Order: sequence, then C-alpha cells, then structure tokens
Amino acid sequence: MIPYGRQHITQADIDAVKAVLDSDFLTQGPKIPEFEERVAAYCGARHGVAVNSATSALHIACLALGLGPGDVLWTTPITFVASANCALYCGARVDFVDIDPRTYNLCPQKLEDKLKIARRDGALPKVVVPVHLCGQPCDMRAIHALAREYGFRVIEDASHAIGARYHGEPVGNGRYSDITVFSFHPVKIITTGEGGMAVTNDAALAEEMALLRSHGITRDPSRMTHAADGPWYYQQVALGFNYRMTDIQAALGVSQMDRLDAYVAGRGALATRYDALLSDLPVVVPWQHPDGMSARHLYVIRLKLEALARTHAQVFDALKDQGIGVNLHYIPVHTQPYYQRMGFSPGMFPESEAYYREAITLPLFPTMTEEQRDLVVAALTRALDARR
Repeated sequence: MIPYGRQHITQADIDAVKAVLDSDFLTQGPKIPEFEERVAAYCGARHGVAVNSATSALHIACLALGLGPGDVLWTTPITFVASANCALYCGARVDFVDIDPRTYNLCPQKLEDKLKIARRDGALPKVVVPVHLCGQPCDMRAIHALAREYGFRVIEDASHAIGARYHGEPVGNGRYSDITVFSFHPVKIITTGEGGMAVTNDAALAEEMALLRSHGITRDPSRMTHAADGPWYYQQVALGFNYRMTDIQAALGVSQMDRLDAYVAGRGALATRYDALLSDLPVVVPWQHPDGMSARHLYVIRLKLEALARTHAQVFDALKDQGIGVNLHYIPVHTQPYYQRMGFSPGMFPESEAYYREAITLPLFPTMTEEQRDLVVAALTRALDARR
C-alpha cells in the first residue's frame, strides 16, 4: 500500500531524540524553547508557544483572544473538525463561510457578504479561522482588510502550511493575523510525532498561551496576587490545561526543521509532475493561486463525474483495491451529526458539498519515488475507466 502521506525520519533525527533521552530533561527542558525560537525565527514571528497538538494550539489561541460564551467563531466547512471544535471548547458558537471553488479555501467574497448581514443583525464573529487547505495560503490580505473593517480577530489555521509563502513572505509572520497555528502530526510537512505550535507577534498573547498550556500555573511574581511564600512557590491564576510538548518531541522538531525547505521543494516537484501526468484524465488538478507558494501538504484532485461511468466511491475503492492509500480531506464539518444537532444541514454551503462529492487525496510525501508516483497515476487511469 502506498500511503497518502508519511513521515521521514533520518539518523540525525534519531540522534537528536537519543541525546534528549540521555539528558536530564525529557520534558520542560531546553529543547522546547529552542524549537519555539527556531520555528518563530523561520516564520519571521516574535514568539512561539509549543504544545502537544495543533488542536490544543487552536484552543488556547481562542482563549487568549477572549473567545467565550456569547461569542461566535467562523471558519470553513472544508477542514478537520478541530478548526470548529476549538470554539465549542471555549463555550462559544460556530458558523461557517463557504469555500472558493478554485482554491478550496475560505472565500473572502462570501465572507464579506456574510459579514454585511451579520453587522445588520448584530451578530458579527469575534474570531475568524481561515484554513490554508493542502498548504495553499488563503487570501489573507482580503481577510485582514475585512478584520479591520468589521472588528474580528484572525487565527490562521496553518496546520498544513509550515514552509508555505504568501506574497513572498513566510506563512506565520503575523502580518495579516493575530496568531498562526501549525501542526506537526506525522503526515504533515515536518513532524514531532504529535505536536503543534502557535506563533504570534504579540507578547501578551504569547504569555497567555504559555500560561494556559500548563495548568494556568505561574512562578512569575508579576502575575501573582500576593508575595511568594518561599522559593518553591507557584500560583494557579487561570484555568489552564496540560497541553505541554515534551523535549523528546521538540528535539525531533528541531532536527526536522533543518530539512523543511527541502521537504517543501520536493513536495512541490512531485505535485508539478502529477499536474502534467494527470492533464489528460477526467480530473481537476489543484489550482495554485499566483499570490502564494503552497507547502503542498496534500494533493487533492476532483473527479469530473459527468465524464465518468463510475461513481466517486467506486473510483476511491478501485484505487484502494490497487494498493493506493487514497484519502478524502475533508467531509464538510457542518454535515457531521454533532453539528447537525446544532441546526446545520446539507445544502447550507453548496461549494463545500460539491467539493466533497468529487475530491480524492492522492499520495504525496517527501520520500515518494518516481516509481510510486507512476504506480499512482497508472492506478488512477485504470480506476477512471469503467471497462477495466
């Protein structure tokens, strides 16, 4: 089986992790700030806060921005459920903005149209979470301009997009958002096993997120309500969580950062070759906006079902039967049973639902060989032909 994605672990990674295992600190040691500084510096951001998952990063980012009961967060339906669930964790409500049919990202025009109605109805969002799907940056200039006009805060869900660039600058530099979140799950661009990070240029937001990731406990005298009883003293000043990353994970992340640009370049080359090899098949290959450079986390095609004698599911199954580990990113969040119980229903976001009816994620990962790529293309060609 050729997987849709997989990690790449080198001897340098193994050595970095072993060095931590041989050290005095397995967690809450020096590798955490080293990794935070490495990622923040790469992005051109001032602060990084490492946590145990991107989901945790989204949660504490929302809390740091003051999201809570009575507030609403907007995001895209085409994302992993965490991009919406983070609002519910805070006691806030969720709504969605449909996608751009070419980029599959949150559509700025649909966002503006929805904001006009929300302002009229006194129901503006407190936070908007654009998701850089597949690693392609959203139209952040347009979203940032709307944020300034309508007064909402912006969290970039860049779980797919470390190493991507927007208008020539790294995603995560904070020019168009308050906080950016990355994921380091094994199938992402770089990995820490599990893990995530929030980067920001706002020192107060970084301090609040660092507090929330570790039980809301501080040893900083300036944050305490009264003087310390002794050198052992700490105070819980907020209701935080155990969202900490370990030094073992951070060491792996530091090592992987050495190859980030090479990984993104390799993924880009594979994707460009896919584009050429699939050009004569009844599929739509991923369109890339000229304003950005995708990190190419995922390679999603859309089937031209009107030209096929097979259904979406039949093509998917035919690929699986040939040993191709395809996937589908994502089932629209608003169609999930949990969200339907909140009042969402099919038909509310038609572009997202059209995408879901046609999308298939093909394998793409840094160590993918030309032979594997050609096997995928051959298998897809057979899967699309009902006579085979």
